[in-house]
Amino acid sequence: MKKNSMTRRGFLAGTAATGALAALALSGCGGGEDKPAEGEGEAQPTLLSVARAYSSTSYSPIDLNGGSALMMAATFHVFDGLYNLDLTDYSIYNGLAAGEPTKITETQYEVALREGAKFSNGADVTVDDVINAINVNLAAGTCGPFLSFIDSVEAGEGKVIINLKYPYESGLKGRLALIKIFPAAEEANLATMPIGSGPWAYKTINGDDGGLIEFVPNEFYAGETPATADAMNWLPMKSDATARVTALQEGSVQIADEIPAANADQLINAGAAVEYVQGFKQPFFMFNCKKAPFNDKRVRQAFFYAIDVEKLIANQMDGNATPLTSFLYEGHPNYNKAATVYTYDPEKAKALLAEANVAEGFEVEMYCNNNWVADLSAQIKNDLDAIGLNVTIREESIDWASLAESDAELPYDFMLTPGDPGCFGNDPDLWMSWWYADNVWTQGRSCWKHAGDGKWEEFQQLLQAARQATGAEQQGLWNQCYDMLAEEVPLYALFHCMQSTGYRPDLVENFVPIGTNTTVVLGATPIA
Repeated sequence: MKKNSMTRRGFLAGTAATGALAALALSGCGGGEDKPAEGEGEAQPTLLSVARAYSSTSYSPIDLNGGSALMMAATFHVFDGLYNLDLTDYSIYNGLAAGEPTKITETQYEVALREGAKFSNGADVTVDDVINAINVNLAAGTCGPFLSFIDSVEAGEGKVIINLKYPYESGLKGRLALIKIFPAAEEANLATMPIGSGPWAYKTINGDDGGLIEFVPNEFYAGETPATADAMNWLPMKSDATARVTALQEGSVQIADEIPAANADQLINAGAAVEYVQGFKQPFFMFNCKKAPFNDKRVRQAFFYAIDVEKLIANQMDGNATPLTSFLYEGHPNYNKAATVYTYDPEKAKALLAEANVAEGFEVEMYCNNNWVADLSAQIKNDLDAIGLNVTIREESIDWASLAESDAELPYDFMLTPGDPGCFGNDPDLWMSWWYADNVWTQGRSCWKHAGDGKWEEFQQLLQAARQATGAEQQGLWNQCYDMLAEEVPLYALFHCMQSTGYRPDLVENFVPIGTNTTVVLGATPIA
């Protein structure tokens, strides 16, 4: 399980043996030319090179890039919010804000802007830019529900005034960190070449599988996490784990993410480190709650009792995951064991199906995302068939845009796909809101909102009460939420993954792996 050390959380990088790789030999990083001897000329430029297991066609910071792991990660390097999130420990530090929010009333705060802050094009960051970015994100489908406590924003002298619908002091900074600030005048260009005020700026963008994203330092940056190399390159390598492993083994990259467990010892023998860090990443079942019999929670529960999760973890995950005992993983500061914990119990699964009048041989289609979760599908089908179902696997890339309309006929019975909102923060409200609030997930994906049994509405009341509570009262309400999700399971995890990270300690220093799939290399420095 643990191949080197188990640190806080995980990011990885590397590059692949492709035509693009040939152009990315690391200068001054121990993977290419020798360092010039004293008196022989200038030191070679330093390059931080990252191979990514993801791809994306979205580059805009609006609406959290739709949750794309690749572009969410890039956004952390190119953009500042008023506050920024450190994914190594989930602490929050000042971005464009000069300091802490100033509390005017229970529902009004002021945030002063840091003087002299500029975008990478040299333009000043203004209050109007911040207000525009907040309003755009408030209206966005993914980010909007996270910000629903904001009533309005207005301009003050060098500060932004934020008016809340209800008191929400405990979560304010963390949610503001989700909003990345861009020049209002450049909003039309966000899809092609976004401009931010972070430590890095885009030079070229091709986030397609096998493409290249080039970054250069932002010469106007004056914040807390300056660029630590003369250039940075990311190679999206979603479909080629072998190439990522080869690049890291050969030292042509310093960091690579999503390292297959089968390659860990190979990399360690080549001088790399491979770490596994517990996080919230998960494969989950999502049911079409508008369609019988999946609108019956007994049927959904039966699926979870039917799966031999321990076997999945041992065989497909090489032990690098933990069984589920609650919505949160054990070790999370807000963890509480759920009242319902699913263990392998085929007889109980059969009994639940019988209670719900699901006949022997009932045909079910499993819509399976064609990424790493596809390796789980064969055992899952076998386990479900063993309780009397007849499962057909439909493996393909999920067209999430088609699963957005609440009145559309959903093209699946239940789905196996991965998710990890850990890149947005780690407070329980945020993670529960991502999948279960009044948004695209409950309206057009799981459609739990339209199940017709009133449970979604009951859950919203609990979640809202927790937002307005603090301390032990808030934790108690969250615990009720965990219990309800474990009982209703409209969308629920099979297990929580450890994020695998590979890097070369001889080629990079100050790199801290994290437990989410959003690559962050702020502070990582190439070793010349």
